[in-house]
Amino acid sequence: MQPETTFNRTNTPSSMNSSLIGHAGRPAVFFDRDGVLNRDIGYLFESHRLIWIDGAREAVKALNDMGWFAFVVTNQSGVARGLYEEAHVQQLHDWMAAEFGKIGAHIDAFEYCPFHPEGTVERYRQVSHRRKPSPGMITDLLERFPVDVERSFLVGDQPTDLEAARAAGLSGYLFSGPNLEVFLRPLLQRS
Repeated sequence: MQPETTFNRTNTPSSMNSSLIGHAGRPAVFFDRDGVLNRDIGYLFESHRLIWIDGAREAVKALNDMGWFAFVVTNQSGVARGLYEEAHVQQLHDWMAAEFGKIGAHIDAFEYCPFHPEGTVERYRQVSHRRKPSPGMITDLLERFPVDVERSFLVGDQPTDLEAARAAGLSGYLFSGPNLEVFLRPLLQRS
């Protein structure tokens, strides 16, 4: 078993909203990917199969407009299972970033974990501190970006997402549809 490495895809951070300048950090929303931003169809890696959740792109745009960070934290055990490769995950995230860009939105960083302890690809068959419910993807982002943890939260669709948020010191909210923007707006007003 080889040592674990960090996998991520970071875009250029957005400019800071003037109302947040001078604060210790900016609030952030950490989104699970499958089941929150797009429909969970199982082991998605092809852009032509991605179906957006209603209001997903608009929810991210609303965050951007408020000066918040928008992050994606997603388990991608399909890599460990030999169903697709890391390059496919990165290509899909690049495509998603381009789709967000079409409406003037962006994700500040895409984080993913390709590891699974029962993977069929030896290189990825391991326990990882980054695989949810462990908080590693979130804590790695907290180390790299000036995040206001107290105002930040995670939106996921599985109990393991909420466990990862708690372990990282964040609030977590379970999304079950149908519209992410409608779900997110009251949470932003509370923070």
